[in-house]
Amino acid sequence: MSRLAQIVESFSGKRIVVIGDAIADQFIYGEISRVSREAPVFILRHEHTETTPGGAANCAANLAALGARADLISILGGDGPGKILYTKLRELGVGCDGVSVTSERRTPTKVRVLAGQTHSTRQQVIRIDYDDSPDLSAKLQEILNADIIKALTGADGVIISDYNYGVADPKIIDLVRKTAGPEMPVLVDSRFRLSSFSDFTSATPNEDEVEQLLDLKHPNPPALEAAAEGLRQRLGYQALLMTRGGHGMTLFEAGAAPLHIDAVGSRQPLDVTGAGDTVIATYTLALASGASFGDAARLANFAGGLVVMKPGTATITSAELSSLAATHGT
Repeated sequence: MSRLAQIVESFSGKRIVVIGDAIADQFIYGEISRVSREAPVFILRHEHTETTPGGAANCAANLAALGARADLISILGGDGPGKILYTKLRELGVGCDGVSVTSERRTPTKVRVLAGQTHSTRQQVIRIDYDDSPDLSAKLQEILNADIIKALTGADGVIISDYNYGVADPKIIDLVRKTAGPEMPVLVDSRFRLSSFSDFTSATPNEDEVEQLLDLKHPNPPALEAAAEGLRQRLGYQALLMTRGGHGMTLFEAGAAPLHIDAVGSRQPLDVTGAGDTVIATYTLALASGASFGDAARLANFAGGLVVMKPGTATITSAELSSLAATHGT
């Protein structure tokens, strides 16, 4: 068994806490039947609708699929998507004791319409987002803080999954840092506010997010690397893992040269929806299992390569990851 495959074997039994914004990813599948007489648009004959965990919920689902114990801290609305999402998470083995369900909130929902001809592959034609305010009431914030303190006791790692819907607010930073302690790995995935989450173990921004965060306009590779390393230092991370789509990943670690990791598998992904959740789940589990940043990044790269070849918001299993690690790992 390769070194990387051995790390995957140690995932079982680890407990990771995910603090963040749970999203209902909804996929509406249909067949294009004809052109409407009312407007120059296609009429879609509905086939079926699927609702899957997205955002922090997808991250937790990936942890559970990899054999870890995943405890999710989040807030769902008492609406239809929230009820479906809560049931799905329970079925997937995600710990939901820290998931509050309230009529005060609407469950963030991303509806993707996938259309095609009778025997063709369904392709996404539009996405409709149902958002909620990022502002939490004082009562919900108090419940959230209590759930965080309870869940972090005895945990092996923490993931902060921020989609700007109020749960992974920068106000929790001091609470997480104080409760987690200096030895527990705490990783951040923030779509909009990475600069607000400083002095943690690591983060996993993609290349576009780094460029936007630093206001870089089409930088050449050396300039981008220098800027990313500067960002790591400024935010006080031990390491920064920048995902680069079909170009793989680059790891920036304190005291080391940038580590370039080539993409694994096809450079033409089937679906990249939720791939970042799979990456940070694997990366965190590996670090919690005692892996180096380099080995954790390699496993995260394998995981990303696997999940983008699956349709929709998907997960991978420890068996899939172990098999790929055994084949390509060292």
